[in-house]
Amino acid sequence: MLATAAVLAPVIWLWAGSLMPSAYSVMDMGRPDYGGGPAGQADGSGHGSGMQHTGGHMHRMRSVTALVADPQQKADVRVDLVARRQDLRIGDRTVRGYTLNKMSPGPMITAVQGQLIEVHLHNASVTDGVTLHWHGLDVPNAEDGVAGVTQDAVAVGHDFVYRFVADHAGTFWYHSHQVSHTQVIGGLLGALVVKPKAPAADVRDVTAVAHLYSGIHTINGRPGDLAVPAVPGQQVRLRVINTDNGQLQVWSTLPYRVSAIDGRDVRGPTPITGRVLTVPAGGRADLSLVAPAGGAGRIRLGTSTSVVIGEGTAPTVQQPTTAVDLLHYGSPTATTSASGLPFDPSRPDRQFRYDIGRRPGFVNGRPGLFWSINGYLFPDVPMFMVREGDVVRMTISNHSGDVHPMHLHGHHAVVLSRNGVAATGSPWWIDSLNVSDGETYVIAFRADNPGIWMDHCHNLKHSAQGMIGHLMYAGISTPFMIKGANDNQPE
Repeated sequence: MLATAAVLAPVIWLWAGSLMPSAYSVMDMGRPDYGGGPAGQADGSGHGSGMQHTGGHMHRMRSVTALVADPQQKADVRVDLVARRQDLRIGDRTVRGYTLNKMSPGPMITAVQGQLIEVHLHNASVTDGVTLHWHGLDVPNAEDGVAGVTQDAVAVGHDFVYRFVADHAGTFWYHSHQVSHTQVIGGLLGALVVKPKAPAADVRDVTAVAHLYSGIHTINGRPGDLAVPAVPGQQVRLRVINTDNGQLQVWSTLPYRVSAIDGRDVRGPTPITGRVLTVPAGGRADLSLVAPAGGAGRIRLGTSTSVVIGEGTAPTVQQPTTAVDLLHYGSPTATTSASGLPFDPSRPDRQFRYDIGRRPGFVNGRPGLFWSINGYLFPDVPMFMVREGDVVRMTISNHSGDVHPMHLHGHHAVVLSRNGVAATGSPWWIDSLNVSDGETYVIAFRADNPGIWMDHCHNLKHSAQGMIGHLMYAGISTPFMIKGANDNQPE
């Protein structure tokens, strides 16, 4: 009996310690990690009182609800979206899913750089509640759309208004961040494209949203090929958006340039032939192509779907074995620092480690083999603590046995190195980064967007299993609770 008790007692203790309360604040989660910088914020102390203690003095915290666009600025683009739980017709099959304005993907939102977008979301019949996250857009924190962190989930019959300035031209997308591992897979998503103020003339602009509905690969909600009529010699900009949990392989019968990654332009892109481009889950890639003379060109988005540019029959081509390496693609640039970046990553204020593994344990009372961050399981995950203006270096290592597309909300980071090899091409700015098993990346960014931001795997099934960290600014608090009366479930 003593031996049995000696074995069971630690197991029961671990099980009990993993149980989550019926409602909790993200500010009470995890392990504060100051990355070698000053603390500046009491660990989770700000939630209940709205106060923090620093240097022997009490200071009032700012709520995420105050981090909004200028309320006096009028909207340039207004969009009304109605979310429903609805069957979808995909090819010759009917599948259970979700819609926005009775369609999936939802309506594509377009704006011109600098315009203020105002989105009115109404939940008609999504019983779990719904939010909208603006993936890749560095919006004010109150507009980030994360249930239980930046807002409450919008219940059936209720509304929420999002307002943000589209201050950067590029390709983005939006999706639910309430029970996201179910709702996004089910089609609660759409494209968002911000055009430059002076767009290039005579360029055919095409958006291709890749999504898997119940085992059916689609482009813009339809299986098979997307036909793009174009006259020979016409320039085409193909905006590829990967909305799935897995990586998307892209290759082409036509030479192509990678003109942008994750909504950031590539400097000096060169023609690519015979190589495959990997677009991570959640990631985007803009390809520049020229419609061929005689026949058509085929751009494969995985093995089941294609974009066909031009008239006539497009040839097929096997997936190349050589990959495009964005670490060395394009031309380096020099701006305001010796590193060629708008900040100096060699002199960071904070240095963090995001070490991805897998180990047995309990998550919310469930036993299993779970993803770990720095050796710990959810909810004992890192809180990366920063002050506004900090330069941050983060080393992301993966030894978990699987690939992880890492997504940091509210910021774009630049890739400095992979496996100790320095980047030599165009600055490679990302918000979604594929980290394969055995890889180590060093990235850097400036903490210039105050708030509480998720930093998680965008294989949303992995997130639901606890692969979620957070970036938290000193002096910021949230009044929202995970679970609780609104049943907020961001993952």
